[in-house]
Amino acid sequence: MYLPNTTWTWAFMISATLQAAAVLAIESYVFAKFQTSLVKGKEQIALDRTIPTYLTLFIFGFLYQVVLVYDSLRLKNTIQVIGLCMYNGGMLIYASIQYDQIQTAIESLGDLGYVDAHANVWPDVQGLLVAVPCIIAFFSILMSFIAWKLYDEFAWTIYKHISADLRMKRRFLTYQIYIALLKFDFFFFLGFTVQFLVIVTGVQDFEFGLTIAAIPVTIFILFMAAFWTRRENKPGMLSAIFIFHCGLAYFIFKLARMYQPAKAADYMPVRKNLTSFAVITIILDYPSQS
Repeated sequence: MYLPNTTWTWAFMISATLQAAAVLAIESYVFAKFQTSLVKGKEQIALDRTIPTYLTLFIFGFLYQVVLVYDSLRLKNTIQVIGLCMYNGGMLIYASIQYDQIQTAIESLGDLGYVDAHANVWPDVQGLLVAVPCIIAFFSILMSFIAWKLYDEFAWTIYKHISADLRMKRRFLTYQIYIALLKFDFFFFLGFTVQFLVIVTGVQDFEFGLTIAAIPVTIFILFMAAFWTRRENKPGMLSAIFIFHCGLAYFIFKLARMYQPAKAADYMPVRKNLTSFAVITIILDYPSQS
């Protein structure tokens, strides 16, 4: 079993773990506060599922990040370490959007009588929701500095394994980028799909069924794409590239769909979040096809 064995590998692991612990504690409190404030006996609507979905996804995002941090240190994957700093930036954007989305959801649910007027949910959680992006911003800067130190440390380790062969270094770098993209793609695709299925209840057509079917298929393809690349299986890699093109077309379609006047109301409770996840997935998906 791998354990960090240098100052900077320990620093990176501890920073990611402390960040996750701090954010998870805040998000868990917000989740509990919201759940206890709901008026019992009310019929479920999309809005009352919005906040639990945001918070659950946020919690999963940071737990997944800790796993990726351990994985990148174990593999000495410089690209993945840099990618994790960018991933943290994505979570910072998500945390900033979350503030506005949760405020809107709480106020709308209060107007509909779903939230107890005496619970004071928003005043209690407002400061905590401001603290979350501040914590993430601090750790983003710290992790970026540590990543810079790890870059030199891992570069020497890689040099010892593949010597100074420029062709091999280029191939190894390309491989690292591709595998890292697949790992980050997994979270953002899953995040988009879960939000769509749980919150967007007004879309119950062929498109909805296609989205459900896409979850296991996409997870399988992401795993197989990594497997085929490691084995240098050309037919498998070509199949993965074709499917990634289909995925890119799907996300562009969904992005356009969310802003069509006829469909805008269905996506309104989660449109900002879906947009951010769709855009990030498109950005990650495009280089995977190269």
